[in-house]
Amino acid sequence: MGNTAEKLASYDDILDLPDNIVGEIIYGQLHTHPRPAPKHALAASSVGGELFSPFQRSNNGTGGWWILDEPELHLGEHVLVPDLAGWRKQRMPSLPETAWFEIVPDWVCEVLSPSTARTDRVEKMPVYARQGVAFCWLIDPVLQTLEVYKLHEGQWLLQQSLKDDEMVSAEPFASHEFSLGNLWE
Repeated sequence: MGNTAEKLASYDDILDLPDNIVGEIIYGQLHTHPRPAPKHALAASSVGGELFSPFQRSNNGTGGWWILDEPELHLGEHVLVPDLAGWRKQRMPSLPETAWFEIVPDWVCEVLSPSTARTDRVEKMPVYARQGVAFCWLIDPVLQTLEVYKLHEGQWLLQQSLKDDEMVSAEPFASHEFSLGNLWE
């Protein structure tokens, strides 16, 4: 018996998902996971809170960013939903009219959970690198860690590994310092 070709996922597959399920398409395959657990949601909301005021709302020179929770990114054949993403306003002066973004973000942040860590690291990070995302943060609320990566010649270079309540001053937001402990329960 011959092998049958696998059907590639389409955007309709994402639209057909229940509201409590997040869908992404990576290399033509549909990846799904439930909405974030409370510790995951707290870490994502807290890092967004730390960055929003100085980088999106500020008019004193550190502003100039859009910082958004769970934006839907349409990057080539991929549909990705990072926990947070940021765009410099000089590259994206206004938000799109669509429900998704086609402009590659300058920064993404993934909050790792047992169900998503492998996909975030092994599937999504290489896509972000190929698309030219300049910075990637990985936050693990269980281990209470932050890994800061910078794209260099198409490869991710680990810039910092922080834990517990160490002070964070990390690219591309190094002008703002905060305690990593602010992200934990």
